[in-house]
Amino acid sequence: MSLLSYETSQNMLDLLHVNASRSQNVPLSSSLGRVLAQNIVAEFNDPQFPTASMDGYAVIHSDLERKNIVILGDNPAGSDEKRTIKSGECIKTFTGSKMPLGADTLIQIENVTVENGRIVINESVAKGSSVRPIGEGYRAGDVLIKKGTKIGFAEIGVMAALNHVMVKVALKPRVAVVSTGSEILDLGANSTNSAQIRSSNNYTLAALFELCGAEVIQLGVVGDDKSSIMQTFQNALLSADILVSTGGVSVGDYDFVKDIVPRIGAEVVYKGVAIKPGKHIMVAQKEDKFILALPGFAYSSTVTAILYVLPLIAKMLGRESAYRIVAAKLSEDFKKRSSLTEFSACNVEIVDGQYFVNFKDKKVGSSAILTNMLQNSALMITGEEDGDLSKGTFVNIILLDTF
Repeated sequence: MSLLSYETSQNMLDLLHVNASRSQNVPLSSSLGRVLAQNIVAEFNDPQFPTASMDGYAVIHSDLERKNIVILGDNPAGSDEKRTIKSGECIKTFTGSKMPLGADTLIQIENVTVENGRIVINESVAKGSSVRPIGEGYRAGDVLIKKGTKIGFAEIGVMAALNHVMVKVALKPRVAVVSTGSEILDLGANSTNSAQIRSSNNYTLAALFELCGAEVIQLGVVGDDKSSIMQTFQNALLSADILVSTGGVSVGDYDFVKDIVPRIGAEVVYKGVAIKPGKHIMVAQKEDKFILALPGFAYSSTVTAILYVLPLIAKMLGRESAYRIVAAKLSEDFKKRSSLTEFSACNVEIVDGQYFVNFKDKKVGSSAILTNMLQNSALMITGEEDGDLSKGTFVNIILLDTF
C-alpha cells in the first residue's frame, strides 16, 4: 500500500473546504468555552476620562509645595464631577472617580493629614500619581478579543465591561462517534468471555471533541456486520458534520469500514499515511460532510483524532489552529522505532522557560497503551528522515493541555 507522507496528508486536510460561517447569538453568561464568531472591538476609550486609581485628594501638582491646601468637598465614585480645581484647592476623590477638571495628580490619603478643612502634605508624590490616563486600558477601535478565540473568564469579564449582553459564537460542529468490532464490549455491558475488549475509544474521542468545542453524538458500538455499519454511517451523516469511527480500516477479513465508506457515496480523500501510530487512517468526504475512519487501538485512535479530526473541528469553528506545537529539548536519548513519522507520548516539564521532554514510565509496546497519555503528557514528533536522537536534541511536541 502506497502511503502519503504526513506533511502531504496535513496539507490536503487543510485544503478541504468546510463551512466556517455558521454562528448563533447566546447570552454572555452562557458563552464560557464557546468560540467567538466576531471581533470584540472597543467603542470607547477606557477610561474615557482621567480616573483616580486610589483614594486620595485631587490636586494641582505644583501646589504640593504649599504647606496646606483647601478641601472643596468629596467626589464619590460614579458621580459626574463638574467642579474645576484652582491653585490652592483640592477635592477628596475616591478610587474609580472621574478626576476633577484642573487636577493633574492624586495624593493618597495616607500621605496627608486633614486639619480644619485643609490637607497638610506629609509626603509628596510624582506628577500624575494614582491617575489613570484616558485610554490606559484600551482605545476606541482597538480589537480587544479576536474572532476565533475560545471564551474564558477574562474574555467574559472584558465583554461584560463592554456591555455585551449577547455574544456571537460559532455554531458547534456536530461530530458522531462510533466504535466498530464484534470484540468490543460497550460500557456497562456484561462480559461473556475474556477475549472481549471493553470499549473506550468512543468515550475518549467524545471527551476530546467536546473539549475542543464540538457537540458529540455518541453512537456506541457496532459489531462487524456490513449492513449494520452501513446503516449506522448513513444515519449519522443525516445530522452530523463529521463522522468518526474506530476500527475496521486495516487489511483483515473483518475490516469492513474501508469498503463501506465508498459504498455510501463518500469520496475517499486518502487512505494510508506514513505515520506511527495510525497508518491505516482514512479521510473521506460526502458533499459537505466528512468521514474519518481511525484505527481501533486506543492510543492510535486518539493520536489520529488529534492530528486529523481536531483540525477539521477548528476550521469549522473559525479557529486558526487546533493545538499548539512548541520546541523542546530531549532530557534523554530517544530510540526511533520505524522509518515513519512517529508520535511518541512523552512527559513535559518547563525549566527556566524552556520545554524539556523525557520518557519516564512511558511504556514501549503496541498502539493500545492509552495510559501513556495520562498526567502531564505531550506528543513528540519525529520525522521520516529522523533516526535515533541524542540527549539535548531539539524536537517539536504537541501540547495536550491546551485544547
